[in-house]
Amino acid sequence: MRLGSRSSNEFIQILNDRNESIKKKYLPKMIDLTKMRNAKVMMGDSTITEQKTFDPKQVSDHFQKINDSLKEWSTQEVSITNNQDVRRIFTKFEIEEGNYLISGHLSLQFHVLLYYKPDQRVLDCQKELSEIVDLTKSEQERLSDNSDHLVLNKLKEMGYKDFDHQKLFEVFYENDEFREKVFEEIQKDAGVDFQELSEKKSKLFSELDSLLVETYQTSPVLIDDPRLVAGEEGYLFTLDLEFIKNGNREGVFDPRKMSDTVKENILKKLDIIETTILE
Repeated sequence: MRLGSRSSNEFIQILNDRNESIKKKYLPKMIDLTKMRNAKVMMGDSTITEQKTFDPKQVSDHFQKINDSLKEWSTQEVSITNNQDVRRIFTKFEIEEGNYLISGHLSLQFHVLLYYKPDQRVLDCQKELSEIVDLTKSEQERLSDNSDHLVLNKLKEMGYKDFDHQKLFEVFYENDEFREKVFEEIQKDAGVDFQELSEKKSKLFSELDSLLVETYQTSPVLIDDPRLVAGEEGYLFTLDLEFIKNGNREGVFDPRKMSDTVKENILKKLDIIETTILE
């Protein structure tokens, strides 16, 4: 049973009120932990601007602090999903009380935006990449436009004469080693080492990746499970109460059968959750 669900039972209504009270304290705490600050970043067009962001580590540290305080509870390690643009920090905890199980779920869902560090090296890498792309494209077009002529000339230099286009196609189709040798000779004469340029381009892209900086954005609102699954920004807080029967969890049960002692202890455990969230 998800606390907050409608019920005519007096005790469940009490639990729902406590759940709502905890949520109202959880929200401002999370808003404070995700307080935005300004950070200077560089756009893809080299424009330097300020972008608002927060520190996700403060949230993960707080969730870990909650887990550490719930000493008698079974807690799940604080985890961070590693999706490219939408990420989630979350943890779960649970404890049994008699034949009942209380479980909680805390989450922060946020978007990640990528920019470059405001570093001159970003501009230098972009310039070098542009020069390589222009050079490679120019040489490839030249070779493509003169491919038949270049191949026939190279074949003549290698001792092959009187090749027509059909014969040329047959030789290249049947002999991979010969074809590669001819094109290797043509590339040497072109004065451009395409392999070296390709390797340099890969290194520059890798260096640009190392100069990326992440910024983080979320919305200061509580969300529910469907909105979490849909990828919406915000904070999630849920509490569930289940009945344990023959080792299985049952969300539907008769709360009138709960003893006063169990009810009292469940309320005490909610007190513990409320206290730890505000620490």
